[in-house]
Amino acid sequence: MIGSAEPDVNMASLTCLDNGEDNSKKVSGSGVSCRFKSDSESDSGPVAKSFARLCSRDEGERASALEELSQKVLVCLGMDRSDSEQLSKQTLLHLLRLSNSCPLQEVRSKATELLRTAKEEGVEIPRALASGPSSVIPAKEMPIEGPNHDVLIESFLSLGRVDHLTMVMALHPAYLSCFLRTQQALLELDGPLPHHWRHYISIMAAARHHCSYLVQQHSAGFLETGGEESWLSGLEHAPAKLRSLQTLNKLLAHRPWLITQQHIEELVCPGAEPRWSLAELIHAVILMAHTHALCSFVWGCGLNPEPDHAGGYTFQPPSPSHLPRSPAHEDGRQEQADGTVEVEVLMKRMAELQQQEEEECSQEEMVSRFERERSESIPTAVVRGAPPDLLLCLVVDPEFRYEDFAPRGEQSPTTMRAQDYSWEDHGFSLVNRLLPDMSHLLDEKFQVVSNLTYHRMAMHEGVDTYTLRKALWNYIHCLYGIRYDDYDYGSINVLLERSLKVFVKTVACYPEQTTTRIYCAFWRHFRHSEKVHANLIVMEARLQAALLYVLRAITHYMR
Repeated sequence: MIGSAEPDVNMASLTCLDNGEDNSKKVSGSGVSCRFKSDSESDSGPVAKSFARLCSRDEGERASALEELSQKVLVCLGMDRSDSEQLSKQTLLHLLRLSNSCPLQEVRSKATELLRTAKEEGVEIPRALASGPSSVIPAKEMPIEGPNHDVLIESFLSLGRVDHLTMVMALHPAYLSCFLRTQQALLELDGPLPHHWRHYISIMAAARHHCSYLVQQHSAGFLETGGEESWLSGLEHAPAKLRSLQTLNKLLAHRPWLITQQHIEELVCPGAEPRWSLAELIHAVILMAHTHALCSFVWGCGLNPEPDHAGGYTFQPPSPSHLPRSPAHEDGRQEQADGTVEVEVLMKRMAELQQQEEEECSQEEMVSRFERERSESIPTAVVRGAPPDLLLCLVVDPEFRYEDFAPRGEQSPTTMRAQDYSWEDHGFSLVNRLLPDMSHLLDEKFQVVSNLTYHRMAMHEGVDTYTLRKALWNYIHCLYGIRYDDYDYGSINVLLERSLKVFVKTVACYPEQTTTRIYCAFWRHFRHSEKVHANLIVMEARLQAALLYVLRAITHYMR
């Protein structure tokens, strides 16, 4: 699953051999030669079982596994012994990952020590290319230690790793806990879809947003659960039943309001070939919508590649001229002052809106304000065109993208009124009927993110942020053509300044176009954890919007 991916199997493994066996690449230091194994050679390292035992909940078992791991690695480095086994590239990358992100200090220290010993013995060891989980959030803000430590330990013991996604989400541990439960149910627990199909559907979904981070995670999970490697080289190698999801995947990712009853009929009605059961289809569409929304979070938080994934490590030493830079936006004094003013203005506007809540305006005026907000032009620069070649083979119709729900001067699709079809009154009961446990997990996640608050904003404490959180949620639903009759959309323009709107629309609608510049441009005086909170709202609001459209189509089919 997401939290337990291993390195790509196509990557060659680094093997240390005696001098007499291979002279292809001499390494200074100990006279050891290092080469990459061919695909035909075994990629299983001698320490795989020790790595697995590190996730034991028994401290004694973990200590024993750590000692065993240390001994086996040292044996691999003792190249003068005729019975020594090979130290694989996979083992080195596993050690690198543990040294970077394991929340258990003793494991992290031992992995660092073993890599250092290997280097002293002349082995070329990998190093992470990034200084932390995110390209926009300083590594020092990630909760490897501290009050959120317990949720990271639980993640490591349950999943076998703490990936960048988990580390960033751990800034909000209440949300992370329910997210991990939902993800486990979608990918691992009993359900109508085979486990390797679940990962492949997620790969198809992530590829639509050019998200190589999630494609690599799910590719590893796909292979671990018995998936056929050829499927990863192109959709044409996958079964016809999976390929039949392409249209629904495309619409869910970019324009879910176009999904109709006919799209459902083509997949589930008697005579459809291949035919999906309703339970299978519900599972598949939730997987796709979940992954699309997760792409928004990955891009919105600037997640770096995992240290054991392609693009996340190198065996080359750092350049002498290389100076690590903080990903944080460095504000000058004037920008600090401007940021303080922005916070004060926002605080004042929130207070004024709360005082005006008792004032009522006509329904016609409420609809007019919604239409103005929906049709507002928020341009987003195209910084990434077609997906990279690695992902292009997994995407059908790559030019199909999000378009404004209501472009100026054009007739728009019919608005979905929340009173006519909502998650609480309609979507929940449908999912509960076909995939019971998932309905409660999704509902918990929506509730947690909607109510998540620390009663603070930037440098202020004791703040009621409800109006701001609601404005963010309703703005995203507005972008997807969903209107709440009892909400005054004039509040959105009051509370969401333009740079925030640019960020939210980009992350929610075309996340692959997200840049560091637009992340740094909004809420300049806010904590990074508050920006992550905004990303969580974007992700869940987008997920719910997409689900509402596809669940409505399924409901119409079932009538």
